[in-house]
Amino acid sequence: MTEDVLTHTHASVGHISLNRPKALHALTLDMCHAMSAALTEWHGNDTVEAVLIDHAEGRGFCAGGDIAFLRNSALNDGGTSGRAFFHDEYQLNHQIFTYDKPVVAFMDGITMGGGVGIAQPAKYRVATENTRFAMPESGIGLFPDVGGGWYLARLGGRMGQFLALTGARLDGAECLWVGLATHYIPSEKLAEAKARIIEHPDRIGGILSDLSETPPKAKIEDNAERIAWHFQSDSLEEIIASLEADDSEWAAKELATLRSKSPQTCKVALRQLAEAKEFDDFADNMRNEYRIASRVLTRPDFAEGVRAVIVDKSNDPKWDPATPEGVTEELLDEIFAPLPDGEEWQPL
Repeated sequence: MTEDVLTHTHASVGHISLNRPKALHALTLDMCHAMSAALTEWHGNDTVEAVLIDHAEGRGFCAGGDIAFLRNSALNDGGTSGRAFFHDEYQLNHQIFTYDKPVVAFMDGITMGGGVGIAQPAKYRVATENTRFAMPESGIGLFPDVGGGWYLARLGGRMGQFLALTGARLDGAECLWVGLATHYIPSEKLAEAKARIIEHPDRIGGILSDLSETPPKAKIEDNAERIAWHFQSDSLEEIIASLEADDSEWAAKELATLRSKSPQTCKVALRQLAEAKEFDDFADNMRNEYRIASRVLTRPDFAEGVRAVIVDKSNDPKWDPATPEGVTEELLDEIFAPLPDGEEWQPL
């Protein structure tokens, strides 16, 4: 068992608290296993009626997965340990999504990548003034995984495609407005919310509604029509052409952002979201994302993106392929193809 996750029960409520503050609670494989084990134990315990997921201290709810570990795997073991991480992390994502007791995730702080994967499958998703939500994988040559395809594909107005391609950050008010949060509660009221839920786990919805406040206006609302218009295509080239034809300052900014991202990731994400929207079963989505992860992990862009953004902090990635046109349908077919017998992702 790891000290990076604290698991305990209060009366009839299970409590998972991420406890790796120096890494903004980024998930390790041990953390995923500890969370899964607690959820499995509480699933079979009739006295546990609900589950809370939060972080112990610091400014992050969960900043993502263990990127350094994944890069090391890509460079040194052909992605073997990285694939094992993805496999079990995705099992945790699916376990929360299908859990038969209500789960409340408190997205109080940075909620990115792997943090999205454990917050979004919860029935109740609480944003605060501290929430900073993003799926920034296009900047490091990965892709919006951990169920990201499922959630982003189901946002209105092509908002999911915009978030997946640009890695844009949303605050708590914006999370509520686009539908990624179910409630907006000031951080100073979270302790009261948790205490009341522990006292009355049968009244979670009412308690959260009672403590909710009207957030500031969502800034992204002002650009929603532009986003829906410019990001309406599933073709990256068409999205870029649409932005190029717009002489506004906003379009120029988003165009510059897109041009800095991995063309491979952007094309993978557009196809991923298009396919995810057609899935009826979350397990099918996770199976698809595991296929993508197994391939993308060892392709050039991931190790290079992590080098440029996280290791060297030079922000000068040399993407391969370097252009959208270089990311062919044949390459995408290879990335999305079924895995060999016995290697496909399976739920717990």
